[in-house]
Amino acid sequence: MNGEAAAGKMKYFLLSLFLTGLSLGGYLLAADITYRLGFPLDDAWIHQTYARNLAETGEWAFIPGVPSTGSTSPGWTFLLALGHLLRIPPLTWSNFIGWLIFIGLVIAGATCYTRCIDRRDSSWIWAGLILALEWHLVWAAGSGMETLIFTLFVVVGMILTFDLRLGRGESKKFDWKTWLGLGALTGGAIWVRPDGLTLLGVFGLVWLTYPGDWRAKAVSAGEFSAGFLLLFLPYLGFNYLLAGEIWPNTFYAKQAEYTVLQQTPFWVRFLEQSFLPFVGVEVVLLPGFVWQIIQSVRFSRWVQLVWGIWILGYLGLYAWRLPVTYQHGRYVMPVIPIIILLGLPGIDELGGRVSGSSAGRILMKSWKLTMAGVLVGFWFLGARAYSVDVAIIESEMVEAARWIEANTESDALIAAHDIGALGYFSKRKLIDLAGLVSPEVIPIMRNEAALKDYLDSRRADYLMTFPGWYPDLIREARLLYSTGGKFGPAQGGENMVIYRWEGR
Repeated sequence: MNGEAAAGKMKYFLLSLFLTGLSLGGYLLAADITYRLGFPLDDAWIHQTYARNLAETGEWAFIPGVPSTGSTSPGWTFLLALGHLLRIPPLTWSNFIGWLIFIGLVIAGATCYTRCIDRRDSSWIWAGLILALEWHLVWAAGSGMETLIFTLFVVVGMILTFDLRLGRGESKKFDWKTWLGLGALTGGAIWVRPDGLTLLGVFGLVWLTYPGDWRAKAVSAGEFSAGFLLLFLPYLGFNYLLAGEIWPNTFYAKQAEYTVLQQTPFWVRFLEQSFLPFVGVEVVLLPGFVWQIIQSVRFSRWVQLVWGIWILGYLGLYAWRLPVTYQHGRYVMPVIPIIILLGLPGIDELGGRVSGSSAGRILMKSWKLTMAGVLVGFWFLGARAYSVDVAIIESEMVEAARWIEANTESDALIAAHDIGALGYFSKRKLIDLAGLVSPEVIPIMRNEAALKDYLDSRRADYLMTFPGWYPDLIREARLLYSTGGKFGPAQGGENMVIYRWEGR
């Protein structure tokens, strides 16, 4: 029996390896055909710059010699730095570890699904297949960002909470490891994204509903706290030693940059955030998700209910503090596997209720065919979106950065809003108008008159920006170069322009 189980696990591992490789490989091929390989967002180059500098100089700095906390995800940057130490090209290494994490997510998701339905049958294959083809997750795997590894932390946390609830953690030996592991998982998730703090709420609610007397609960709380603080306190110390703040600069800079969006009524922002994860197969799973939550309330399925609450809280947090919807909602992508893993069992339960009639069976078959069609259709739409995203970054940010590398003085000071590719390729001194590595800019980033004075005081040499972003600043500058890329304007954007700063 053990041999059969091991063989089954190996088959599923190989299947996951094949499906994720085919899925991610298709997106990379689409990008290469459309323009060339790259990253679909400029922030990925920020991580690469930190990683390269860490590998080459041992410094945690975007600009060598100037320590900063502009990387939101130290854990992800450490992984990227390993590739630089091994002399592996950054795109190759990033896509490789993105693929490995994608495999882990699909395997973890299928495992979690068996916990959710509390039975072992072949239906877990469908959970893994949906995760392997879900277009947001494929996009994230090839994004060069920490999104997918944080998502993996979330799904593993869900598995552990099911293990506790289903009695797999009843023995004292396993129980303490589970609570300690949940604490360490939360602390580790924060090293990947500060959003990991939201897992405290999940595991706190699970703890409240977990059976046991007050002494057992006190012990488990202590074990959880020990695992959490073991990793969380070093994270706070890491940020404080580098920048004098316990959170990375991006924690403050992003919120300051998009303050104007918070003027929209909260309910509108919440609906906008809630819409993003359902652009795809999730909309077909929505009835099952809603049914699962209803049944969780009726029958005290606390784990499912807690994770449903986490989804609402997570979306609400971004609606409150960072209500952005760009890059296909990448900030809220971690909720997607949870929606799938709750929605699928809900569909299964609904199907069981209506399968007694021929009309019900026809309905469920139609539903499943629709789900398959939407899943595959959005995979292709996602591949197109990914390839265009990569083409825009490569033809605008990367081309502009390479021009600066080839045509400006080695000691030039460049002011720019998008600093990722610029920092990686140009290796020039920078003023970050978004405040990620220039925190002194954060209070004035929306004030162009103050920014002009600041650039004058710093004696900036060049300004790199999209013209529409700083219409007043570019009046004080002389145009030198425009990328002339076709992909950005075709999507309603602009070409990146480099100016000689003449404000002073």
